[in-house]
Amino acid sequence: MIDTYKRLMNVEPPPPAKKPRGFFTDTSLCIGCKACEVACKQWNQLPADGFAMTGNSYDNTGSLGATTWRHVQFIEQAKANSSRQDQRWLMMSDVCKHCANAACLEACPTGALIRTEYDTVYVQQDICNGCGFCVPACPFGVIDRAPKHGQFEPGTAHKCTLCYDRLKDDMTPACAKSCPTASIQFGDVEELQQRARRRLAELKARGETKAELYGMPEGKEAAEVGPLHAFFLLLDRPQTYNLPELPRLPRKTMAQRYGWSAAVGVGFALVGALVFGRRR
Repeated sequence: MIDTYKRLMNVEPPPPAKKPRGFFTDTSLCIGCKACEVACKQWNQLPADGFAMTGNSYDNTGSLGATTWRHVQFIEQAKANSSRQDQRWLMMSDVCKHCANAACLEACPTGALIRTEYDTVYVQQDICNGCGFCVPACPFGVIDRAPKHGQFEPGTAHKCTLCYDRLKDDMTPACAKSCPTASIQFGDVEELQQRARRRLAELKARGETKAELYGMPEGKEAAEVGPLHAFFLLLDRPQTYNLPELPRLPRKTMAQRYGWSAAVGVGFALVGALVFGRRR
C-alpha cells in the first residue's frame, strides 16, 4: 500500500547510506596558494570576492560566506628573542565542518537542510525560504545568507556542499583535487582520522609541541557538536585560527521554540474561550 502511494505521489525513496566522507586539512602543509578557493568558486560557479586587500595580510576573502565556501587564512606570528625575531606564517583552508550534530540542520524549520547519504550536510535551495535561523545556530559562523544582488535568491542560505554533485559521480571535491601539497585530503572519515593521528605523532616527534587535532571524536570540541567531518591538524591553539575551543549548540532548538509558541497560543485560546463563555 505504501509503495503504491509513493508511486502515485512520485516520491523517490532516499538513497542508501554510504560510508561517511569528509576532509582532513593538515595546516602544516598549507602554503596559502588559494588553489582551493579558486577551484571551489569555479566548480560551484560562485562570484569572485574582488582583489582589494582587506588589511589582513594577503587575505582578500576575509571569511567564509554565502559566496565563499573555502577561505584560506593567513596568520602572521612574531616572537622576539634576545638575539633575533622569530617569525612564521600559519595558514589554514577553512570550510564547513559538516558536524555530526549539525545545529544548522536542527534549526531549519522547512527541511531545506538535510543529511546526505555520505553523512554530509546539504542545503536544498528549492526549499530554503531565507528565514535565516540556521545562521546564528552555527557555532563556527559558516553558513550565510545570499546578498540582495547576485546569482542566488536573496536571503537564501549557502555553504560548502562537499561537492555533493561530484560525490555522486565518485569524484574528489574540487578543493581537494586542486590542492598541490595534499593539505586538503578527502576520503572516508574513519580512514582520514587514523591518518590524522599518525601525522600528529610525526609532528610531535619533530618538536611541534603545540600541534593538535581539532574535530576528532576524542576531542573536547566534539562534546556537543560531535565529531567533525571536516577536521584539522593545527600548529597552535584553535583560537589562533578563529576556531572556538568548545563549540556550543544553541540552548533551544527550533522545535522547542515552536513548542513554546504553540503552548502560548493554546493558552490564549483557552483564556479567550473562558472569557467569552462567561459573558454569554
